[in-house]
Amino acid sequence: MTTTVLGIDSSTQATKALLVDAASGEVLEERRASHPDGTEVDPRAWLAAVDEAAGPLLERAEAVAVGGQQHGMVLLDAQGEVVRDALLWNDTRSAPQARSLIEEMGGPEASVAEIGSLMVASFTASKLRWVRDEEPQNAQRAARVLLPHDVVSLHLAEQGTTAFTDRGDASGTAYYSTATEEWKPELVELALGRALDLPRLPGSPQEVMARTPGGAAIAAGTGDNMGAALGLSLSEGDVSVSIGTSGVCAMVSPTRPNDATGAVTGFADATGRFLPMTTTINAARILEAGRALLGVSHEKMAQLALASVPGAHGVTLLPYFDGERTPNRPDARATLTGMTTSTTREDVARAYVEGLLCSLADGIAALEDRTGTAAARITLIGGAARSQAVQQLAPAIFGREVTIAPEGEYVALGAARQAAWALAGTQEPPTWALSGSRTVGAEPTPEVLGAYRALRDRTADWS
Repeated sequence: MTTTVLGIDSSTQATKALLVDAASGEVLEERRASHPDGTEVDPRAWLAAVDEAAGPLLERAEAVAVGGQQHGMVLLDAQGEVVRDALLWNDTRSAPQARSLIEEMGGPEASVAEIGSLMVASFTASKLRWVRDEEPQNAQRAARVLLPHDVVSLHLAEQGTTAFTDRGDASGTAYYSTATEEWKPELVELALGRALDLPRLPGSPQEVMARTPGGAAIAAGTGDNMGAALGLSLSEGDVSVSIGTSGVCAMVSPTRPNDATGAVTGFADATGRFLPMTTTINAARILEAGRALLGVSHEKMAQLALASVPGAHGVTLLPYFDGERTPNRPDARATLTGMTTSTTREDVARAYVEGLLCSLADGIAALEDRTGTAAARITLIGGAARSQAVQQLAPAIFGREVTIAPEGEYVALGAARQAAWALAGTQEPPTWALSGSRTVGAEPTPEVLGAYRALRDRTADWS
């Protein structure tokens, strides 16, 4: 008899639910429901989406776990009602508050020593400070703060369950210490001006935290990037490059990162290890912006890009359309330079693809530099990784072979693997084979990355 588990990805754009064979990792059924657009969202929309996507599968699963978008601030009052719309990771209005909190914590080195990362506008604590400054009535009404995946997990649990989270997602709040592996309530008070209830943390990664009304085990869940690392079965030194709404380069590491520059965030993962990470706000939307500018489909955009030459005949894009997180330029805007009367549509398309990949190459380089570890393997995932132009140009710009993972919902798959782990109660998560990957290589084009970095450095004072 097949034992099945349910993995849920509550992402920025949608809920994806996978019913999976707990022994093999084979996906048996998949469902999806969309989320509203925007950088602030009523979290009840996520609950309606999880009911639609996961509800029909839940009764067939013996365990479930949720991977969710990191950093989002969900405030609840004493009765458990939503205080205001959740502020999501890509809402950068709290950039001034992030800067203030860094100073109040004692500066960059002190911030990193305490929480493992340098505070940025994406982190939950900066959003709490923004609420204190701009919405004092909501700050006073709030009794509890949760992360998006916590809200969904609690929704699935039987009535009376106390909210819970995990170390991976907690490490992106800026009020959890990756040094001591515990909450720092005083940092919540520093940010909001008053204490809030915080969710329970598991004693071990495989702990069963709750039960559904039907009796299925609920694992702790985790952040989306930690879930993807589980879904890809990444080993120490492996790097995943996810090109979705955000661009994320993540490396599995046995040691706690310590980067006071803020280039690398020192997150924990879902296994007891660490997941140093670089994150860009602009990723797949770079290609969407190029496609819209040229008035073509994504497939045609890729064809145009591949018809140009490395360096796009001198056209270079710095793709900070909506501000940027890595590097930390929340007020920046995109810069397209080097155009002449001879510039073609092919060149512009090429510059957009190269700009995206150069931004990610910077992320990989920062990981290698700050951890002192060369990437053992680079795996591309995410919606924009399906672009033929991205796949063909990535090895040239990264300067090494790249593994193209088969199309799949890796956050949801990782959540399913975590659920299977909780069900088994073993020391390490179950081993699931990932078939269908392919490795591609190309002649390196360092001149492309050089031109991009020159533009990045030249515009450093523009934002």
